[in-house]
Amino acid sequence: MSAANALRGEAALRVGGCTLVLRPSFAALVAAEEELGPLFALVERAADGRLGLGELAALFWHCIRDRDAGMTREAVGEALVEQGLAAVTPALRVLLGQILQGQ
Repeated sequence: MSAANALRGEAALRVGGCTLVLRPSFAALVAAEEELGPLFALVERAADGRLGLGELAALFWHCIRDRDAGMTREAVGEALVEQGLAAVTPALRVLLGQILQGQ
């Protein structure tokens, strides 16, 4: 899998020993919004420190660029817990920045 391209608004996330590329495409953000509600409200919750772990996992799940058939949402959630919030915050910042700024 190729590396994340910051110029395209992509971020990297380690899951199960491999690096996944998160890309906030229109389709990914629409899917996330359908599940999580308005994206601006999501950004506000994140800014207020009220973004839940399930919401974070859902946003990352929808933004995985090339998801293998064997990849599960539970594996993404477990990776977030194993790495800790401090380790995954840079990827979250990239995605939230793209939501606010666009590409």
